[in-house]
Amino acid sequence: MVQKVAVIGAGPCGLSSVKACLDEGLEPTCFESSDDIGGLWRYKEKLVPGRTNIYQCVIINSSKEMMAFSDFPPPAELPNSMHHTEVLLYLRLYAQTFSLLQHIHLQTKVVGLRQRPDFDATGQWDVETETADGRRQTHVFDAVMVCTGHYTQPHLPLSSFPGIESFKGRYFHSWEYRNAKGLEGKRVVVIGFGNCGCDIAVDISRVAERVYLSTRSGAWVVGRVGPGGLPFDTTWISRLVVTLSSLFPTFWAQIPVINDDLPGRIISGRIQVKPNVKEFRETSVVFTDRSIIDEVDVVVFATGYNYSFPFLPPDLQAKSGYRLRLYKHVIPPTLAHPTLAVVGFIHGLGAINSMAEMQARWSTRVFKGLISLPAEDVMVKEIETETATMNQKFVCSERNPLQVDVIPYTDSLAEQVGAKPNILQLLFTEPALVLQVVLGPYTSYQYRLSGPGKWAGARQAIFAQKQRIARPFRTRAVSEEPGNEASSKLSILLAFITGAALLCYLIYNWHLPFFHSSELTFL
Repeated sequence: MVQKVAVIGAGPCGLSSVKACLDEGLEPTCFESSDDIGGLWRYKEKLVPGRTNIYQCVIINSSKEMMAFSDFPPPAELPNSMHHTEVLLYLRLYAQTFSLLQHIHLQTKVVGLRQRPDFDATGQWDVETETADGRRQTHVFDAVMVCTGHYTQPHLPLSSFPGIESFKGRYFHSWEYRNAKGLEGKRVVVIGFGNCGCDIAVDISRVAERVYLSTRSGAWVVGRVGPGGLPFDTTWISRLVVTLSSLFPTFWAQIPVINDDLPGRIISGRIQVKPNVKEFRETSVVFTDRSIIDEVDVVVFATGYNYSFPFLPPDLQAKSGYRLRLYKHVIPPTLAHPTLAVVGFIHGLGAINSMAEMQARWSTRVFKGLISLPAEDVMVKEIETETATMNQKFVCSERNPLQVDVIPYTDSLAEQVGAKPNILQLLFTEPALVLQVVLGPYTSYQYRLSGPGKWAGARQAIFAQKQRIARPFRTRAVSEEPGNEASSKLSILLAFITGAALLCYLIYNWHLPFFHSSELTFL
């Protein structure tokens, strides 16, 4: 019987995994190699190989409500797009509120993980750790949750750039970037058009003579501000919008770049977009369109990361396509006992936190035997089918090995947990709440409305999320005039549109007999 669980990493995924264990009555022990919690979101003055790193200007791409844990709404006064210091503050509050810190061992690195000799009978693991002073120790655990992330091993493909060895300027991977200090008046080339590359290009462009942003294939660029000045993701990521958008060809074959300033820097000429780099010369960079930039001082390679789990046995690192061969992107299908879970190794158009939290909730119930997994051959076949479908729908690569549709994926785990919101039941019992769940922002509080882990505050958290979103904008008190006839008519119209939209949502998802979705034809 599983009782003692090792959690590797104390970032957002590790913290929610520790809490998931506690919620299920398990005994978690979390090992964190650094001297503090927070993982990626803790800015570090000193770079340490093998650990995540962020630059000083980082702002989270998902708004605060969309990245919040399911039973811990963010403080209303925090900005919607939080700076990394505010994300870390939120994580600290979460850890303190649920008494997670006492289960975390800092400056303790996991250096080895292996199945015990009697694994086929017990499902137990030997976890070898090393402290900062070099002391090694082996612990026995009933289950293990790997929450180390995948932004620790910089990918620097110098062999793909002829002439780099002759380049006399400075070059480095974006993992090393902290701020634009020392780049004043320089000519800088940034290679890579992902979120990191665009962030760094914008940051450097404020002080550099000129910044050139090199891209192989381009990307969709989306700002954080949506209609009405609200966060973009709270207006466009909802159950209804995602359902309706699934009926049309998608633009989101790859994750878009989230950047508010990039268009302005490009239109003002401070950043010039260039195609892929063909070769380097002593002081120049030659691009595939044959254009040449001379007197280049610095090159930043924002070329992504290689994912690595060096402590895992090789047989548990088998791949399906580019991704690890994991059932539900969590558990290796070949284990005699499903007592190892990889949490947070996931990617989608939305915050990782909510998906990883549900992965943790699902995993702990698998550990306890409350959720039964299919036979190994069934899981392997499902993984292969899922991988093929994913590669057809999304642009996957070594650097972006997997991508999922966030709501369907999380719902699939929540359904097995017993926490998926019952839309049809809510329609008859709490119609006001179902409107928020279907039409409002897709926030994780809805996974605490019922079932295991039900939270009494979930309903209020959902109704109050718009107030928390609006709070940072309020600089003065505004009184509302009662009896506004135009406002009343608008409310009636909106109610009618809302009802019609909700009916369409229900028809599509439950395939009611009088209007099947497969009969739709679009010109």
